[in-house]
Amino acid sequence: MQPGELDGVRLRRRPRQARSVEKVAKVLAAAERLLAEDGVDVLTTTRVAAEAGVSVGALYQYLPDRDAIVEALADLYLGRLEAAMETLVHQAREEVWPDPVTVLVDAFAGLYRSQPGFRALWFGRHLTEGTREADRRHKHAMAESLHRVLIAQHRLPDTEDAATACRTAFLAADAVTQEAFRATPEGDPALLSHLKTLLGAYLGRLGE
Repeated sequence: MQPGELDGVRLRRRPRQARSVEKVAKVLAAAERLLAEDGVDVLTTTRVAAEAGVSVGALYQYLPDRDAIVEALADLYLGRLEAAMETLVHQAREEVWPDPVTVLVDAFAGLYRSQPGFRALWFGRHLTEGTREADRRHKHAMAESLHRVLIAQHRLPDTEDAATACRTAFLAADAVTQEAFRATPEGDPALLSHLKTLLGAYLGRLGE
């Protein structure tokens, strides 16, 4: 885990001392390993505590049950995606990309490949309503960031209609990307290629 990743994670209580922050980070890292290796079903407080080398009582202070563990991991993964998009926004302001769509699709395909826990969580059946609501907020944030990238690259204007177009494009891209990685951890190259064509045509037409 990277410094600051706990900031957006829902916990029963916030760790205050450095030792407590380290303990929660250790627990979430253990939960990530279990999730990637064995799936959501193994994310019991007993199993996660044993994997992290902490007592169940210590874990319970921050993550009292499996739903809490699932929600914390979901927050962690969504935060990583948003942080990656924010980095791309900054790069877009400093660089000229001949094909912004390819840059964005390749960047997020790379993230999907590098996060087996995210794939296991999102493609499973254990998402809570709290996690679904967090995902809805996440999609809005990502669409807004996509619009900022395309404004920076002088591909779309700063208008409400363009913002709606970016939301539409992101929702489509999110669905296709998930489908591309549902069957294989490397992602279906044909789907990802056609996604680039779809987004390029749609967003390019709007930018004319």
